[in-house]
Amino acid sequence: MNILHPARIGRAVRCQLVSIGHGTRLLGRLLWLLGAALRRPALLRDQIHFLGNYSLAIIGVSGLFVGFVLGLQGYYTLRIYGATEALGLLVALSLVRELGPVVTALLFAGRAGTALTAEIGLMKAGEQLSAMEMMAVDPVRRVLAPRFWAGVVAMPLLAAVFSAVGILGGWVVGVGLIGLDGGAFWSQMQGGVDVWADVGNGFIKSVVFGFAVTFVALLQGFEAHPTPEGVSRATTRTVVVASLSVLALDFVLTAMMFSI
Repeated sequence: MNILHPARIGRAVRCQLVSIGHGTRLLGRLLWLLGAALRRPALLRDQIHFLGNYSLAIIGVSGLFVGFVLGLQGYYTLRIYGATEALGLLVALSLVRELGPVVTALLFAGRAGTALTAEIGLMKAGEQLSAMEMMAVDPVRRVLAPRFWAGVVAMPLLAAVFSAVGILGGWVVGVGLIGLDGGAFWSQMQGGVDVWADVGNGFIKSVVFGFAVTFVALLQGFEAHPTPEGVSRATTRTVVVASLSVLALDFVLTAMMFSI
């Protein structure tokens, strides 16, 4: 059959619409179950520990090396214009506005997102979710909702750690290795970074990215085929879809924030 046959195109469009409908319904339920998740603080705490604490090492190391690179590249660029004292401001704005939320979200998708997808997919393959339904336990309320809101909480915290460690890395390179004045490094940063316009926008981005990455991971695991191949494909789709969603949302949010 021709790949452009109308029947095949219609079937593909219908499958996509069904997937969008399932995803929209699941997102609505997860948002509605915020109160239920907060009434089980132990579950929420355990998932924040699982998603946040176990991702802390890669976030911290990555932030440190990103700060090193920003310090070097920023110094070589600013030296051309005789403005090397603004290195602290350049590093801080680059991290809190853009690199902190975006790189953290990409790393979060690769580490925590894949773990969530594999965990939910294996529970589905092992018929644990079906067993919960047989016992009148809602798997969305008991399993998915705590993980979703834990990801939303953990993502801004990890982004803040990434930015803080990155700024420290920029200071090590600029002041410790190159020999810039430490007072100028910090004073330029404190005078040029606005709490609401810069740090606030970065926080909003990290929250939105946390919503997107965690939801994509849970959706892919919940909709995965209950086979080893299905779980592996769902895990791969999580990284691809979550990463593209983060980059697309970053463009939209940046355009909205700077147009206001």
